[in-house]
Amino acid sequence: MNPFAFGRSKAAKENAGDARAARELYLGLMKVCLTNVIYGDLNVLHGQRIAYDEKLRSEGRDWPACAHTMVGLARLDNVQFCVEDVLARGVPGDLMETGVWRGGTVILMRAILKAHGVTDRCVWAADSFAGLPLPNALKYPADDGLTFNRFKELAVPLEEVQRNFRAYGLLDEQVRFLKGWFSDTLPRAPVRRLAVLRLDGDLYESTIGALDHCYPKLQKGGYVIIDDYGDIAACRQAVDDYRGRHGITDEMMRVDWTAVYWKKAR
Repeated sequence: MNPFAFGRSKAAKENAGDARAARELYLGLMKVCLTNVIYGDLNVLHGQRIAYDEKLRSEGRDWPACAHTMVGLARLDNVQFCVEDVLARGVPGDLMETGVWRGGTVILMRAILKAHGVTDRCVWAADSFAGLPLPNALKYPADDGLTFNRFKELAVPLEEVQRNFRAYGLLDEQVRFLKGWFSDTLPRAPVRRLAVLRLDGDLYESTIGALDHCYPKLQKGGYVIIDDYGDIAACRQAVDDYRGRHGITDEMMRVDWTAVYWKKAR
């Protein structure tokens, strides 16, 4: 028996543990920076200017004035779980979010790939980069009365999102942008396979369109995450309609007060 084998094995385990700890420290810092719970910027929900509330911010219940995401910490933890799980199990495909706002969630996706040394997957950011569309209530009655298109806070230009990626050192060839209305970009998106698909489009139209064109590309064992399922009835109806139409019975799991996700079984 090699007397040095045990020492090398112990050192390897310690090094692996150190690497895991460093990765968790980095990704944890990314999440508190992306939500800006460190400095606590104003809440500008629906055009108002409201004092920072740590509970609202951490739960993803406000619209931050400066932070790069409004989804809160539980939903960012869920993104990390889903991405790391598909990496660990070798589920093939890229990562995608439809409706990225300032880019915080897709920035985290890219950071996770970076932290794990993954170079053969891309992160796709699909957005109009001009806010939400005017609801087409004739075609999608569930969207009648929704007024998200009126809020200028939701219109974030592509250049600003790219600048946010660059601020974290994460704007590179593994980040791809799909600019335009989902009805125009998603049917012809050059995305072959997806391992994680996150939907944050609010409207019935945006949600059903993303499911129609992207869910078939989600690989078996991959995850779909719906940001607005609990909060916006139109989004919930779109998801329920799609699952019912396609006979999807995979268990829907709760993330927090609004988001849900499930693992694609087939």
